[in-house]
Amino acid sequence: MKARSLAGGLLAFLTAQRLLELRVARRNERWAREQGAAEYGQEHYPLFFVLHPAWMLFTFLEGRNGRRVNVPALLLFLLAQPLRYWVIRTLGRYWNTRILIVPGGQRVTGGPFRYLRHPNYAVVALELAAAPLAVGAWRTALAFTLLNAALLLGIRIPAEERALAHYRAGQQARQAE
Repeated sequence: MKARSLAGGLLAFLTAQRLLELRVARRNERWAREQGAAEYGQEHYPLFFVLHPAWMLFTFLEGRNGRRVNVPALLLFLLAQPLRYWVIRTLGRYWNTRILIVPGGQRVTGGPFRYLRHPNYAVVALELAAAPLAVGAWRTALAFTLLNAALLLGIRIPAEERALAHYRAGQQARQAE
């Protein structure tokens, strides 16, 4: 199969997936805010909202190069999908695209969180590399993997860790009672 054929289908799949996930995220965000959730890291949120659509567009554009599909990369991308939904299912109502701390909530430690502190970011990093590589868009894979790593490691994960410290403080207070 030619990458040109897959690139359009991949863009359509990713667009539909991300839009459906945004609906779930918005519903969960409404619930969290109704519970009195505080938001952290909102100043960097637009960066991710630019990064992901740009990555999808560049994957499509560079992927229309006529090369053959990279089957191992495509399989890696497909393998990431159940992992993505394992994270979403494990987090349940707490999953959304923002950093929201619900009063009285607890840090999720089951499911994939038993193995990684931030499994969703690992899955996204895998997708950001594998999807473009599947259609021969190695420049896109490299550029967006590096951009994502810089944003995650330099901004997002530290902000999330600071926010999650509120859960640890609440757990310690409940244990002391």
